[in-house]
Amino acid sequence: MAETPSTPYVAGAPKRRFTNEELRARIPGWGADLDPANRPSVPKMQTDVNTGAHWDFPERQQERQPREHSIEHQFVTPVFGTSVPLKGVSGAMRRYAYRYGEARAAHWLILIAADRVDAGGSHLRSFLTLQPDNPVTETGAMSEFTRHGISSRFGKKRADLKEQALVPVFVAGPWILAGGVAFAVLRRLLRAARR
Repeated sequence: MAETPSTPYVAGAPKRRFTNEELRARIPGWGADLDPANRPSVPKMQTDVNTGAHWDFPERQQERQPREHSIEHQFVTPVFGTSVPLKGVSGAMRRYAYRYGEARAAHWLILIAADRVDAGGSHLRSFLTLQPDNPVTETGAMSEFTRHGISSRFGKKRADLKEQALVPVFVAGPWILAGGVAFAVLRRLLRAARR
């Protein structure tokens, strides 16, 4: 895999395609900060500093499976994490999200939806174990009654009071919806079995 390294990973000053004069002629106002006295970032931009690195371009981590990466970047960074490999429907959604640039809302909305699909799948898989998820205790709903949850909301000028009406919808809503769907499917199966 012979890829041309991008400038953030190469030691030294980046190679430029155009001179200062060419850029100033093409772009009005270009080069206003060329004088180091006008640039607060000059100390960190020194390229002759000895960093102690023994490489010009870091050794690339081996990809055991194709990794998703933004279309704005030429390739994956030399070292990357694989703590949660892509799998199932959520993995396909994440792969699809990376067809869009990071500046597009579709990219982020699809990634958020993929997280919700992954969480829903984990909840469903928990029912196949001896200890399924318990939405009442694991969401902290019981602390509302045992840790002064309700009394802490009144007369305290809390910023989150407006969202409190929606919390039951977001916490219990998916479980009620899943229960309704399961009931409808079971009812339909029983009706089909009677015929």
